[in-house]
Amino acid sequence: MRVIVDAFGGDNAPLEIIKGAALAVAEYKVEVALVGREEEIRRTAQENGLSLEGIAVIDAPDVIGMEDEPKSILKEKKNCSMAEGLRRLAAGEGDAFVTAGSTGALIMGATFLVKRIKGVSRAALAPLMPGDKGPFMLIDSGANVECRPEMLLQFAHMGSIYMTRVMGDGRPARVGLMNVGTEDTKGGELQHEAFALLKKSGLNFVGNVEARDVPDNAADVVVADGFTGNVFLKTMEGTADIVMRNVKRLFLTDLRTKLAALLVKPYLKDFKKKMDTSEYGGAPLLGVSRPVIKTHGNSKASAVKNAIRVAADFAQKGVIEQIAAAVRPQEKAAEPEAEPAED
Repeated sequence: MRVIVDAFGGDNAPLEIIKGAALAVAEYKVEVALVGREEEIRRTAQENGLSLEGIAVIDAPDVIGMEDEPKSILKEKKNCSMAEGLRRLAAGEGDAFVTAGSTGALIMGATFLVKRIKGVSRAALAPLMPGDKGPFMLIDSGANVECRPEMLLQFAHMGSIYMTRVMGDGRPARVGLMNVGTEDTKGGELQHEAFALLKKSGLNFVGNVEARDVPDNAADVVVADGFTGNVFLKTMEGTADIVMRNVKRLFLTDLRTKLAALLVKPYLKDFKKKMDTSEYGGAPLLGVSRPVIKTHGNSKASAVKNAIRVAADFAQKGVIEQIAAAVRPQEKAAEPEAEPAED
């Protein structure tokens, strides 16, 4: 199993990426290929006492930043670490790809360089998020701001396959449609039409779910258009940050609360881990023809390590093949959309 990793993606590259790769090689026995400026990768590893044993280094002279236009990955920044890694993935030189870099550039690069699965209208970003009883998937979380009902149906199929095969216990994942109410008649035209498609899809569809019920694991896969999904994602992230910040502030109030903190410290660690999205290893980009994982832009070594683990699981569980089989019957019902314009 070989995972290709963008060594220059994200805020903490390349040091934290190299650290995460080294941890993954040691703990999961996977082979890792770091893509980026080779001289800087090797120098950084040496200066920080990091072993590159089991890690190949692929030179890529350029870097695509968060401020760059996503489409520049195809032209001006075609020699960046992300583009080179995706090309290597497409060529079969690795089993999966991981990056903490620009989400827009990744979606553009994966669509044009790796290509979508035949029959898939659009790739969707599908992060795993902390729920009260375990993680749930949100699909889409921002890759597709405007969606058609058929796209939401495909998102549901892709998310169900991933959660059932990679994260589940063999039982079909429960699929819910994010809406403003649980009644069948709630929502706008998009939700009405998507609801009808999902109801007769053969999936384990549990109906509409409200945002307030999603963290309580109302569904294993929560389907939304990219605009709605992204708003929900950012709200969850902000709320989690505020909760953790206030819990910390509470226990540092005075001597009594500090003593209380010592007593509950092990439980607080467990709670923090439960709420930490980095434990789930990042978001799979579902719908492209090879396994791709997008981890958070500020990922540290542990998050990178977990992303590599998830990428390897993704590649081993046959998710791509299952998605291809699921969307094949839909090809006659609707022609796949054209690739996004390059300029």
